Amino acid sequence: MRGELSHNLPGLVTSGNHILRADTGQAVLLRGVNRSGLEYTEPSDAGFLAAAEFTGDEVREMVVKWRSNIIRLPFNQDWALRGRRGHSAEEYLTSIDQVISWAAALGAYTILDLQWLDADTVYGHSVDNNIKSDNHVAPTPSADTIVLWNKLADRYRDEPAVLFDIFNEPHNLLDDDKLPILVIAPGGEVVESNGKFVGPEQWIPWATRLVAEVRKIRPNGIVLVGGVDWAFDLSGIRVNAPNIVYSAHIYSNRKPNTWSKAVGHSAEVPIFIGEWGGTKSDLKFGRNLAKKLRELGLGWAAWSWVDNPQLIQPPRTPDYKPTPFGDLVRYELRGLTPRIEETFTT
Repeated sequence: MRGELSHNLPGLVTSGNHILRADTGQAVLLRGVNRSGLEYTEPSDAGFLAAAEFTGDEVREMVVKWRSNIIRLPFNQDWALRGRRGHSAEEYLTSIDQVISWAAALGAYTILDLQWLDADTVYGHSVDNNIKSDNHVAPTPSADTIVLWNKLADRYRDEPAVLFDIFNEPHNLLDDDKLPILVIAPGGEVVESNGKFVGPEQWIPWATRLVAEVRKIRPNGIVLVGGVDWAFDLSGIRVNAPNIVYSAHIYSNRKPNTWSKAVGHSAEVPIFIGEWGGTKSDLKFGRNLAKKLRELGLGWAAWSWVDNPQLIQPPRTPDYKPTPFGDLVRYELRGLTPRIEETFTT
């Protein structure tokens, strides 16, 4: 790609604890939503976007009506490398290209979030309201993740509208996850570990390696690095490289007196809240967190346009009626996100 997907959006850089336009040095506050679906929806005969019911109209709703200037796009590593069920990897990546172009044409950036390594491996189970669910979020990257970010760094080398979130949620093994944790050995090779915990000691070598792989090919552009404990805890997570933004995820199971693990160093380094969200019963949490993020001047992407806890009530069309929590998010976006023409027009 040679910039055609980005529709003349300016590149972004970091300075101190801020994200800035590369061309003017103007501070940029990125706020928007997650649009999940492409990481798990099996392709139909019509392709990946059609199967996920992902349309340009809803991108317009997110950007123009809700005033998002960032869309976080979870994706699937295996499909980006190998395709799925007769649909090629190139077809999958072309679908991602389309979303990037839709968003950028309206003035919004896209975060490519490595959410799932594949759609088949189960990394233990979670239990919510006595309902047991397969967990497809891996605790660490794999050797293929190095290949993946080389491929994406090359594909989006000249696309300033694209930001990379190198790995969704590093975390300890769930109790019933019997698969080994993969770590970076001192010699740089990917090896299995007998450990059950993923803390800074296990995650920082991974983050450093993946960022280095990206920077070899794509020297510019923002790279997001999540914390440990399901991307909540950024304590001690640092990568020595330019244009790094640290990403934290905060949900209602995290009490306010622990939020400092996620945002406590926001005066020192750029921090972005890659996920936050909730249901109607979480509105008090949502209001308190939104107030905190406003006070700190932090950007964010709310979870999720289509998946629990949803921002939009089904059916999504034609009016994209927000859920109660979605209404809170929409209010925050409309009140605080700079107008597109003010932010992105020189």
